[in-house]
Amino acid sequence: MADVQRRGRPLPPPPPRGGPLGPPLARIPPRPVPVDREKVGGHHNKNEFAVRGKEPKDEVQIYTWMDATLRELTDLVKEVAPEARRRDATLSFAFVYPDKRGRFIVSEVGRTFSYPNIRRPDDGSKPLSELKFQIGDYLDVAIMFQ
Repeated sequence: MADVQRRGRPLPPPPPRGGPLGPPLARIPPRPVPVDREKVGGHHNKNEFAVRGKEPKDEVQIYTWMDATLRELTDLVKEVAPEARRRDATLSFAFVYPDKRGRFIVSEVGRTFSYPNIRRPDDGSKPLSELKFQIGDYLDVAIMFQ
């Protein structure tokens, strides 16, 4: 299972202006919503996985193989999360799994760029098996912007 974090929805457009003093003004597009850096760009808290069936609500289930690379998973996330397609997007992958006492641990295992290049190498070539992913672990994906 993969988890895609989405926060910060745009505000609705302002109501149209106009009145008895003149024709209505042209519709002004809404301003972009400022990004709250404390809410966006991080992994879920380990306590959000503690109760089975009450995992984070923005969950996306992905069925894949152990030899799937982080680049392949990045491309899958980009299909369902438009914010992951932004040119400045970085995806951070973390495994979430219980320790010996049953408490969950969140461990970052790699980062990929939405659009990598030679000057910006990333961890996209690493397969899940090489990163020690185990069947039943959660994969938490945080989408961050530079």
